[in-house]
Amino acid sequence: MPAPLDPTRTSGATLPSWLATAPAPPVFGPLRENTTADVVIIGAGIAGLTTAYLLGQEGKKVVVLEDGEIASGESGRTTAHLSNALDDRYTTLENLFGADGARLAAESHGAAIDQIEKIVADEQLACDFRRLDGYLFLPKNGDPQELHDELAAAHRAGLTAVEFLPDSGTLGFATGPCLRFPKQGQFHIIKYLHGLARAIVGQGGRVYTRTHATEVSGGSPACVRTTEGFEVRAQAAVVATNTPFNDRVVMHTKQAPYRTYALAGRVPKGAIATALYWDTPDPYHYIRVQEMDPNADYDLLLVGGEDHVVGEDDPAARLACLEDWARTHFPQITTIDYSWSGQVMEPDDSLGYAGRNPLDRDNVYLISGDSGHGMTHSTLGAMLLRDLILERANPWEDLYDPGRVTLAKEPLQEFVSHNAVVVKDYTELLTGGDVDSAADIAPGTGAVLRQGITKVAVYKDPQGHTHTCSAICPHLGCVVHWNDLETSWDCPCHGSRFDAYGHLLNGPANSDLASHD
Repeated sequence: MPAPLDPTRTSGATLPSWLATAPAPPVFGPLRENTTADVVIIGAGIAGLTTAYLLGQEGKKVVVLEDGEIASGESGRTTAHLSNALDDRYTTLENLFGADGARLAAESHGAAIDQIEKIVADEQLACDFRRLDGYLFLPKNGDPQELHDELAAAHRAGLTAVEFLPDSGTLGFATGPCLRFPKQGQFHIIKYLHGLARAIVGQGGRVYTRTHATEVSGGSPACVRTTEGFEVRAQAAVVATNTPFNDRVVMHTKQAPYRTYALAGRVPKGAIATALYWDTPDPYHYIRVQEMDPNADYDLLLVGGEDHVVGEDDPAARLACLEDWARTHFPQITTIDYSWSGQVMEPDDSLGYAGRNPLDRDNVYLISGDSGHGMTHSTLGAMLLRDLILERANPWEDLYDPGRVTLAKEPLQEFVSHNAVVVKDYTELLTGGDVDSAADIAPGTGAVLRQGITKVAVYKDPQGHTHTCSAICPHLGCVVHWNDLETSWDCPCHGSRFDAYGHLLNGPANSDLASHD
């Protein structure tokens, strides 16, 4: 099998604006020996690095293992909103978790923004952090009562400064009726994570890149094993890999993988007020400004949304819909400089997971289920895991417990619906291929072919050479789909992703697609 297309890229072929506008990253090397630590953390995105940093502050010796480079997973494909205006709304959270649960959700996401602000100040990180207002607005012909209901629920959750406005009054965008959420935040995620990695090393922590963890086991001690056969033994292990690869089934029945899309378009400098904006439809949209160098005559307007279940839609078409929406609502856009997609995990009951792994409840921990709030959920998850590892009480423990079961109608329906789709996806094992033969595949694209009793994934490179591997995901045996936007093979069942040649990009699978032989 050929080498990966680019071992330093993020989990897709498209280029996020963050990677194009960040300075050179800190350089680390792979783990080349057995070692020990107080805590071993798998994943060098915002969840893993924040956990490592907070534990390092407490004097814990940490080891961070990353199979790519710093922020080479989903953290580099965000739009970097820092918000306690949660996508699933406080009206929903109150119904599912009660008034106390909704209050704790608001408190924890607000505390996460405070924690990021403190880290930026303490470590003097030049990452464009700033506080700003956020506005929740309606689509055309939306019902203002939806905003009034959410306002009352947000107030009951403790966000008493949230207010209803007939319009945001912000320069460059007329929202119409909206809710103003004060003291939200934004930053440059790659600059932040580069600074966080350097701070961890300054604390005495160790970061190893290009190091793939193959196995995690709890016990005394916990142990992580790598592809090269090395081991890290520690008092605790943390899996911070967007979706946990160490749990083969349980966590993956409780959350669904979604693709989400973003673009960055040039607008005249200062033409649109620096604020966060979110609308209420499904699929929804979210907007912010990325300010450029003072000498530049433009800013980048970041617009995201058009989410859908992995493998269940046309990514290029969704991105085109997003551009159409952006240009309709923001005619100030002159050119689209960057466009990309990412992956978020949607829990059945609307709140993410952070705590003890259900199968290793003593000393293996995980953070997952960000539900579109990866920046704040990862940070509050790191704060919670720090307290659990240090055996401190934390009021958020039960709310985000990965082992929780929410016996309300809506999450049960989501659980049944999601897993019914998974069952349906398995029927692809019995169907024909996408095309009849490799001759039908255009250069630079891929398709699944039926060959005898199995299916193969065939990629035809731009030179017209074909590369084949098994189309069966090594996680739980679903048939992968070709993603033309990211030139990847995506598993619709649980979100595993592989590059065009079958090399692993995203879990929960933890190995490449098998060779065709």
